[in-house]
Amino acid sequence: MICVYCVQMLLKSHYELCKRRKIPQMDYTTIVVNAMLEGPRPINRFAPLFKHTAKVFLLMCQIGGCCIYVVFIAENIKSIVDYATDTTTDVRLFMVIILLPIIFLNWIRNYKYLAPLSTFANFVTIISFGIICYFIVREPISLEGKRAFGPANEFPFFFGTVLFSLEAIGVIIPLENEMKTPKSYVGLTGVLNRAFIIIVILYVLIGLFGYLKYGDAIRDSITLSLEINSKTDEILAQSVKGMLAFGIFITHGVACYVAIDLTWNKYIVNKITNDRYKLFWEYVVRTLICLITFLLAVAIPKLDLFISLIGALCLATLGVIFPAFIDTCVFWSDTYGTSRILMVTKNLLIACFGCFALVVGTGTSVSAIYQSFTQ
Repeated sequence: MICVYCVQMLLKSHYELCKRRKIPQMDYTTIVVNAMLEGPRPINRFAPLFKHTAKVFLLMCQIGGCCIYVVFIAENIKSIVDYATDTTTDVRLFMVIILLPIIFLNWIRNYKYLAPLSTFANFVTIISFGIICYFIVREPISLEGKRAFGPANEFPFFFGTVLFSLEAIGVIIPLENEMKTPKSYVGLTGVLNRAFIIIVILYVLIGLFGYLKYGDAIRDSITLSLEINSKTDEILAQSVKGMLAFGIFITHGVACYVAIDLTWNKYIVNKITNDRYKLFWEYVVRTLICLITFLLAVAIPKLDLFISLIGALCLATLGVIFPAFIDTCVFWSDTYGTSRILMVTKNLLIACFGCFALVVGTGTSVSAIYQSFTQ
């Protein structure tokens, strides 16, 4: 509910700023700058600093998400190969194998060419979920040996994972900007709320029944937990791993598109004076970003810890703290007395919640990653 509310605040502020500036749309960093210029006078001069801070966190968020996709793809391909060859191979080898295909995918310069692939990937993902549900419910669910509550020290991991799963902050504003009727995006019964409800229900059902089925033995990705009791099970289990690996592979191109666009258009393209070399340098940037996602994935091949880290570090900032700050600045001059006190108090509580997620979630994830390397 807090995640949804923060996104609604961000979109409401976006709409208000566009109306005041008499422009059709803004991106996330432009919203941050204009919000600060609308806020109390002492903070106006910090607008450029916050703009670059938002850019850095957006870039970290998108690159981190792409790293997670690399780990997921490699783990599922490794599982297929290990089962077929009855061997155990280092997951990093499969990251090296998929590196070139990922680079070639991200050389696609026009988003419209990725859209049909993304649609097909979504279709494949839906089929995969159906197969996973079949594995989960084909036998009676037992509560024996299952814990009703997890240990308190694992709560920060859950926290970061939820933020990563729900806060697709990098595409929230671009998606609204591309809609024919942006007003239908927000509101109590708007597209955003309906989408969040469906997504949360799916997450809860898969998470709950996945745990009830496999208990504490469940793996970081549920596809790695599917048990095989027959030839049919073998075909279905390996197929679902392959289909989801393909779906996430395509999604890497979509997610990395945002990181590439941000890096190229905001930082690099204006510094290249010779137009003859712009295309060459654009491909260099695309390749380097893919290499960065690859190297980080190789360095931290822990899917659950990586997800929690990115969620706590980037999305607590972009999806919770910044929207509360933006809302306060945008509507600062429109509120007085008790209304202003209530608004500031509400947003301060949300920002404190985000800071808790940022500090505790990031600290716990970094500590767990360090421990995984020292064991």
